[in-house]
Amino acid sequence: MLFRIRTVWTGPFVLVLLSLVLGTFACAAEGETRPNIVVILADDMGYGDLGCQGSETLRTPNLDRLAESGVLCTQAYVASAVCSPSRAGLLTGRDPRRFGYEGNLNASPSNYATRVELLGLPSSEHTLGDHLRNAGYATAIIGKWHLGIGPMHHPNRRGFDHFCGMLGGSHHYFPATMKHSIERNGTRVQDFSSDYLTDFFTDEGLRFIRQQRTESPQQPWFVFFSYNAPHTPMHATDADLEVFAAIKDKKRRTYAAMMYALDRGVGRICDELKHSGQWDQTMIMFLSDNGGATNNGSWNGPLRGVKGCLREGGIRVPMICTWPAKIPAGQVHDGVVSSLDLLPTFMAAAGAECLPLSDPLSHEDKSNRKRMVRLSGTHDGVNLLPRLMRKDINDTRRLYWRLQGQAAILDGKDKLVRLSHRPAEMFDVSSDVSETYELSQDQPERFRQLMSELGRWESSLPTVPLWGSSPYWSGDSAKHYDGWAPRPEPPTEP
Repeated sequence: MLFRIRTVWTGPFVLVLLSLVLGTFACAAEGETRPNIVVILADDMGYGDLGCQGSETLRTPNLDRLAESGVLCTQAYVASAVCSPSRAGLLTGRDPRRFGYEGNLNASPSNYATRVELLGLPSSEHTLGDHLRNAGYATAIIGKWHLGIGPMHHPNRRGFDHFCGMLGGSHHYFPATMKHSIERNGTRVQDFSSDYLTDFFTDEGLRFIRQQRTESPQQPWFVFFSYNAPHTPMHATDADLEVFAAIKDKKRRTYAAMMYALDRGVGRICDELKHSGQWDQTMIMFLSDNGGATNNGSWNGPLRGVKGCLREGGIRVPMICTWPAKIPAGQVHDGVVSSLDLLPTFMAAAGAECLPLSDPLSHEDKSNRKRMVRLSGTHDGVNLLPRLMRKDINDTRRLYWRLQGQAAILDGKDKLVRLSHRPAEMFDVSSDVSETYELSQDQPERFRQLMSELGRWESSLPTVPLWGSSPYWSGDSAKHYDGWAPRPEPPTEP
């Protein structure tokens, strides 16, 4: 029997369901070796930009082999179509709109009409680092944080023993030759083991893994490789660019080289695990934080839309899951999975209970307290292990999104998108991944049902967004709904 952590909006049933889930976590891996855990996150990667996803011009042999060693999930969704709330959902296992994290977190507090202490992941939310460290894991995050730059938001205060990277959302790729903001546990990095940032982040993560194996060989570890590649700015090494000399479009060529460096890092991580004898007992999850962007030369394959809009191209990503000791290799999973599922999956694998959720309201704020506490009392993902281990799981998933006037609901095979600039639309994304055939006129009853459910979900959210976001995402995203239709992969020749 599968017990799932899911969004339930009705009364005390939440507490019953949560207790069942925690009991499942506590006994799932009893008496077994707890796996090490690796999350590898790309940034603004296109849905089609892996060899195993159909690319004929990019070279991703290590990611393709990783997919062959486990499960390639072809209908995986992230929590948002932009970076920061997507990462907030992944790290907390909770829909970020439920705690006010809706828009992207941009550079300066002066951009927002809110208090500085609210500009980041709320302190009431526990991260994967918090949960796994409480379960006895050593924890590290390497690369991009983008969840707040204030002292109360720092990764070292949010469950991570080790942090090396940048607190903001973007960074150039040659830090040794340019002014940089790369730090290691609060201290600015002075010397870089590699000139290119993607390679340096791989070095840093491997250094942590080797240190753990030497100093605490019995302690399991969790490393989040939060790469900023292939996010802009478009920077690549001359050697990597030379590999793709046949691609004449400069942006696409640079993108290919950046992905090549990211893939090289994945290969190095896998080689380290194999050579050190940790491969079989390490669970690896690879995915992107959202779909491909308009400005980095990415390719979303058969999907319509891009980063910033709620078409499939903004929120649907490939996900690769491996755990050689447990998960059969060579699988393709076409069912719906979510980045929100990583938390319950990892805790089940670790045989550990989640930390209790905090009440986000202060003692001074008594209004609507009952409703807020009820809504904060659950996570929103499911344990993926039964699906990945080929158990017979045929349940229907329901997911929600909202961003800058756009909103969407996926219920089974049907997806409704409420646009910011024209009437809502409905598609069957199980058979129409390119969202070409609009169904609201053909299935008016189903359309009304989904509209009603989406409205009910929005009305149940406990707070308005904690800050505004760049008007770019509401203005520019509207034209992306129609301006980014599915297209062939950009050719090597112009």
